[in-house]
Amino acid sequence: MKLRLLIELDPATKRWSAVFPELPGCTSAGDSEAEAIANAKAALALWFEPTPIKLKKDSKLVELALP
Repeated sequence: MKLRLLIELDPATKRWSAVFPELPGCTSAGDSEAEAIANAKAALALWFEPTPIKLKKDSKLVELALP
């Protein structure tokens, strides 16, 4: 799976922002473009980290993968 990452320099703060447009809330920043990309990779790993889910009786959780 490939994801798009939008990198922009904020002229006011002189910092780089990193936003995954298709993943709401998955954002990061850095003092350099390279740092913003590295921080975005870490944010992406956390965004996809599963959270505990309480299941109701007679329900199941199925995991899917994209090719």
